[in-house]
Amino acid sequence: MYPEGIEVLGAPKTRPWWWYLGPGFLVSVGYMDPGNWVTSLEAGSRYGLALLFVVTLASAMAVLFQALAVRLGVATGKDLAEHMRARYPGGLGRLLFLTTFVAMVATDLAEFMGMAVALNLLFGLPLVLAAWLTVLDVFLILYLERFGFRALELAVSALVGVVGLAYVVEVVLARPEPGPLLRHLFLPSPALADLGALYVALGILGATVMPHNLFLHSAQVKTCLGEAGKRVYRLLLDTALALSGAWLVNAAILVVAATVFHQRGLVIADLAEAYHTLGPLLGPLAALAFGVALLASGLSSTTTGTLAAQVVVEGFTQARANPARLRLVTRLLAVLPASLALTFHASPMALIVLSQVVLSFRLPFTLFPLVRLVGEARTMGSLVAPGWLRLLAWAGALLVLVLNLFLLVQALAS
Repeated sequence: MYPEGIEVLGAPKTRPWWWYLGPGFLVSVGYMDPGNWVTSLEAGSRYGLALLFVVTLASAMAVLFQALAVRLGVATGKDLAEHMRARYPGGLGRLLFLTTFVAMVATDLAEFMGMAVALNLLFGLPLVLAAWLTVLDVFLILYLERFGFRALELAVSALVGVVGLAYVVEVVLARPEPGPLLRHLFLPSPALADLGALYVALGILGATVMPHNLFLHSAQVKTCLGEAGKRVYRLLLDTALALSGAWLVNAAILVVAATVFHQRGLVIADLAEAYHTLGPLLGPLAALAFGVALLASGLSSTTTGTLAAQVVVEGFTQARANPARLRLVTRLLAVLPASLALTFHASPMALIVLSQVVLSFRLPFTLFPLVRLVGEARTMGSLVAPGWLRLLAWAGALLVLVLNLFLLVQALAS
């Protein structure tokens, strides 16, 4: 499951800094999933560049929490699921396991729906058929793992590269003005005082941090060998680089929506609508780039979702899971109700929103144990988080909790 340690005759082997790149890129696709796409599309088409700073803020919060997951895995040699099992035994631990697994299924639902929508847009496949075809990516993961986990990391990184390249094409075709773009990227806008803009901004922030990324990242780094301090530094560099890429992609989605749709008075809140509108406005290449990027994003994010489910099951049960069986069960638990809903003409976006509601229920029970663990000297040893980082982490966790509760109330009220 995990990348093998780097060892020669029992002694750690020195590797260049770039050798440690990979875990961060694997989890970064979770920050470019369909939920992020939809919020960025709506933010850009409805409010122009005004909410671009929120994408920057959300990305900074993502770096913070993923950095904590890296610290935990490196310092203890255990992932977050293993720690939660040890810290909360008995009935509470079983409840946490059950709710975490449900969150993994909900995550998988949101992410494979992006891939299904892409197959529908690019090849005209019915959504129900496209949803079932996504099951095949489970076997693709198993095939790649035959060549070592590093091969899987490289494959996912390549898909992330496809997403990035596609949005380079989109931005070039859209030709945004660089001055306003840079200003809004780093400075908040007075438009945030508007209640409607604030709600969309909360959607961007609240949907950014998801439980599966934290479980997966803490597991990915725990077997890397070498001096702990250097490992943390290199893996944090990996995290910062990877999530910076996710930040740029989400920013590019918003910029394209602002430049192409907002300036024409069009409000976009659906992936298919964006695809069909881009073609007439910017040409077929723009629509193709959008569809290919969505397909690559969906494929890569479903990969990390099924991997995270394996981490959760093995961590909470302390038993080696059958990868093929577990991943197939996880996917089927998501595909079966989704395909039934699609048969009765449910909106793909409605299913994605439902998955985000489930995740908002579970997120506090992931964030707070993580922040608590990294602040304990008896758990972390020399890598215990310093005071300023603990303060920042608690503030960030409380902010995410408030935002998700707000969005949950709004979703249930609507």
